[in-house]
Order: sequence, then structure tokens, then C-alpha cells
Amino acid sequence: MTANERREEIMRILVCRRMESMRLLAHELGVSTRTIRNDITVLTVDYPLYTTRGKSGGVSLENWYQPNKIILTQKHQSVLIQLMAKADEAEESALREILSTYGSPAVRKQLAAHSSLNGK
Repeated sequence: MTANERREEIMRILVCRRMESMRLLAHELGVSTRTIRNDITVLTVDYPLYTTRGKSGGVSLENWYQPNKIILTQKHQSVLIQLMAKADEAEESALREILSTYGSPAVRKQLAAHSSLNGK
């Protein structure tokens, strides 16, 4: 396994588990903990990783980082918002769910404010 392949595997593990000890990563990948520390140092340039020391320490991936989550473009969000104005109640609910799940933080905040004003 090359260094790049190992780093991809580390990221795959962290995306699934969100946190793991250096020792377990080293064991699973058949390398030393020093190699894992060096890999983590390289990976922190491109990914929101952080490390903690001590008994419950290890390497963690920031909760907000969701690489497999689909994000809507501004254009898509705008079209969905326009459709909501013309939709029946069931369609509006489905569109709201899509925007709440995949929309930008600003759109989610706008939806929450609109819902609280309308008592939804």
C-alpha cells in the first residue's frame, strides 16, 4: 500500500468512525504509530482533522465535515424555494425537507425563521 492509498484509507475510516486512536489505525494498516502521525500531519492540510492526547485521545474528524453529503447549488435552492410557493402542503413539506437537508446554512436559517412565523 502506498502512502497515498494509506492516507485515503485513513480518511475512509475517519469518515465512518469520526474518531480513532493512532494505535488502532497503525495496527489496522500495518504501520507504526509514527507513520500514522506523519500521515495525519499531511492530511490536516486538506481535511479538518484534530488530534487529542491521553488515554481517550486519537485523531478526529470535525463533525461538520460530511464529504458524501450532497450540497445544492444556489440556483437549485432558488428554484426549489420558488416551487415551494406554488406547491400543495405535501409537496411543500418535501421541498422543505430537501432544502433543510441539502441547502446552505443561510437557506436552512431562512426556512426555520419562516416556519416559526407560520407556526409550522
